Amino acid sequence: MGTGKSEVGKQLATVLGRKFIDTDIQIEQEEGMSIAQLFATRGEPYFRERERQTIAHACREEGAIIATGGGAMVSAENAARLKTSGTVICLTATPEVILGRVQKDETRPLLQSDDRLARVRTLLAARAVAYAKADAMLDTSDLAVNEVVQAVLAILGKDRHLI
Repeated sequence: MGTGKSEVGKQLATVLGRKFIDTDIQIEQEEGMSIAQLFATRGEPYFRERERQTIAHACREEGAIIATGGGAMVSAENAARLKTSGTVICLTATPEVILGRVQKDETRPLLQSDDRLARVRTLLAARAVAYAKADAMLDTSDLAVNEVVQAVLAILGKDRHLI
């Protein structure tokens, strides 16, 4: 969360001429409610099942650029499916930068806490092993979106001057 997955994914898909799929947006469209509403009304287990289904479907799209929610890689099934379908790049940022980017967003269900910075740190620590399964990690803390896109293109071995 707050690392730039959606914006970077959109720009990367445009540069590469590929389809972009944001699994959270896909779920929101299919369910007719926000992720926060889904968590509140159906619970996290229901959301995680919808996320699993959506990732499975997205991975069938040849060459698609897929952005997932921050917890998607925690599921071994999701991680394996994503890695089988292509290169998995984990965008990261420092807890302080993440909080700064999402500070005004009250819709984040996993950040409903009195100490949001501590919550971000807890989530990152809990997910560290899962994130380490990515093919590459990229810290976006000090980078603009187009700089992140260029770095991803470099990781993928693509021409960095396409942007």
